[in-house]
Amino acid sequence: MVIEKLEQLKHLFTEMDRALIAYSGGIDSTLVAKVAYDVLGDRALAVTADSPSLLPEDLEDARIQAAEIEIAHEVVQTHEMDNPNYTSNPVNRCYFCKSELHDTLKPLALQRGYPYVVDGVNADDLHDYRPGIQAAKERGARSPLAEVGVTKAEVRELSRHLGLPWWDKPAQPCLSSRFPYGEEITVGKLQRVGRAERYLRSLGLKNLRVRSEGDTARIELPSEQIKEFVQTTDLPTLVTALQSYGFLYVSLDLEGYRSGKLNQVLPIPTAIHS
Repeated sequence: MVIEKLEQLKHLFTEMDRALIAYSGGIDSTLVAKVAYDVLGDRALAVTADSPSLLPEDLEDARIQAAEIEIAHEVVQTHEMDNPNYTSNPVNRCYFCKSELHDTLKPLALQRGYPYVVDGVNADDLHDYRPGIQAAKERGARSPLAEVGVTKAEVRELSRHLGLPWWDKPAQPCLSSRFPYGEEITVGKLQRVGRAERYLRSLGLKNLRVRSEGDTARIELPSEQIKEFVQTTDLPTLVTALQSYGFLYVSLDLEGYRSGKLNQVLPIPTAIHS
């Protein structure tokens, strides 16, 4: 079944003939870039948006992965931080982020002769609250993984099948997703969250989030890792490190990491249908 979906993906790109990929370096958009390059070669272009909400190390990963795939890769600047509709962090913040992204990519694609802009939205994303999906659709972007019905688990399976060494790379959404709705987002806050997560990853942790709530850093880890983390981590050193980045308080979420946790406050349906 998964191999059949891979063939369907290839067929989609064959029909497109030329495509620009909105490429974050995450596992979803990297799979899209890989399949696009395998089908289209130099008629595929991967473009990464650089902004304060992207970790510098994630931008470097994107460069490295694109080079390994051999797809042409460019970096553009986006300016969502100039938009108060974004920085005020409303529940539809992601809409304004993706609007800025695709308002940047679409003219570039037309200028370069790419009739399609495609992204890495997968089938599972359609069942969470993702207002950015609507922004992309309004600007004519396509989502090959979602169109073919490829789930997140199948993204990993296909990535492994294609020999991509980062097939088990943890999901890494933009840093703005670390803030509760309504808390203003600033460059300084984004940087301290990014530094905190880099520090925790230097300890060997992979799946994690540092949620920023005012002056507090709330660390989320998979629930099965919490006990070992508390027993084996030099907690005073960790607290000192996170305080040096600008946090006053450091806490640990005892429920554990769960994707989309901040959406649990929303009194609206979380499913988005294509």
